[in-house]
Order: sequence, then C-alpha cells, then structure tokens
Amino acid sequence: MPKTKPFKANPIVIEAVADYFKVLSEVSRLEILTCLKSGRMNVMEIASATGLGQANLSKHLKVLTQAGVLSRQSQGTSAFYEIADPIIFELCELACERISERVQQQAQKLKALRSKTAVF
Repeated sequence: MPKTKPFKANPIVIEAVADYFKVLSEVSRLEILTCLKSGRMNVMEIASATGLGQANLSKHLKVLTQAGVLSRQSQGTSAFYEIADPIIFELCELACERISERVQQQAQKLKALRSKTAVF
C-alpha cells in the first residue's frame, strides 16, 4: 500500500476556522441564531426574544455580522437581521447530535457502574 503524505493545513485557513468557532462559542450568539432561524427580525424583536439588553445585543449582532453569519438591512429607522449563511444550522445540528450521543453513552456507563456497585 503506498504511503500518503501527511496533510499539512494552511495556517491562515486554520486560523479562520478557529475564529469562526469563536464566534459560535458564546451562548448569547447561539440564542440570537436560534431566534433568527424562523426568519428576519429587527433589533427590538431579537431583544424581546432573547432577553438581551440593547448594548449587549448590539455587540453580539456586530460580531455575527462581521463574521458573515448574519446580514443586516436598514429599513427606515429599523435594522433587520437575518441568517446570511444557513449552513450554520447544519453545523449546530451536527454538534447537538454528537453531544446527545455522548450524554447517552455517559448515562449508560453510569447506569452500568451503579448496577455493579449496588449494595441492595
């Protein structure tokens, strides 16, 4: 069998991927994405749905927009946000499925451990 060369990832690409995951590592940002899953919303609607304060919400919306996850459209005096990169939901669903599998595996191991050490 021929030997394959080890994969050498581009450091610039790796850094960009790390930055993308940093954007998703904040609970408030995930809450914003969840409420925008049903469609575009203005800032007041997002604030009402998430319970985030205006300053905090604005900070997170800016980060998500700069990362290309959200898009922003001005309409009169309101700003509307929507998901710019719908693949974000596939990524989140994949992560949720994997976490769910791990929790189930841990629960099974714990159950087996308890049955082995049960005194009664």
